[in-house]
Amino acid sequence: MMTLTEENYLKAMFHLSAESVEVSVLDLSKNLSIKMPTVNSMAKKLAAKGLVIYEKYKPLTLTKEGKKAAGLIIRKHRLVEMFLVQKMGFAWDQVHEIAEQVEHIKSQIFFDRIDELLDFPKVDPHGSPIPDKFGAVLHQNYVKLEQCILNQKVVFKAVDSSQDSFLKLIDKLNLKLGDNIQVLDIQEYDKSMKVSVNDTFEIVLSQMVTSNILVQS
Repeated sequence: MMTLTEENYLKAMFHLSAESVEVSVLDLSKNLSIKMPTVNSMAKKLAAKGLVIYEKYKPLTLTKEGKKAAGLIIRKHRLVEMFLVQKMGFAWDQVHEIAEQVEHIKSQIFFDRIDELLDFPKVDPHGSPIPDKFGAVLHQNYVKLEQCILNQKVVFKAVDSSQDSFLKLIDKLNLKLGDNIQVLDIQEYDKSMKVSVNDTFEIVLSQMVTSNILVQS
């Protein structure tokens, strides 16, 4: 059985490995705000449990079992977020910290029941995929809105940031998952975008915003 700290390490590695299979000790240290010697020590413990491939002075890699374990932690987190939004009326910018606490409950039956009550959702309130009961994550072919070209039409599918301030801004802009977006203009200077939303209103989005909106054609 893993400790809360070990689970947090695996989850951080899982997220970092989404961009690169190998994760440097430095990146993991920065992500967790923990000193590198401490990260090295934990990496050795996780390697002893068969969850991480560790070699001195080399990047870390999650093993097959490590990926499964991390996926199951993230499954619990995202199921809780969806439950809080759908069943308890929380806003999507209020659920992350609560889910951070609940995800460490060990009872699998508890989370299976949440899954059943929610009718087995595939994504969380932010559009992120919910891993299955085996920890596998369905790949989603999304791109960032900032990568889109002039006149391209896309659908707003997910967000790439769970920061409260960003989610509150998305609400303030009256943007919702599932919205149809068309790129009307792209400013050469700062890459800000003017877009049409559901053919009903137009707004200008900064590059900081468009870099955190995930869309699909």
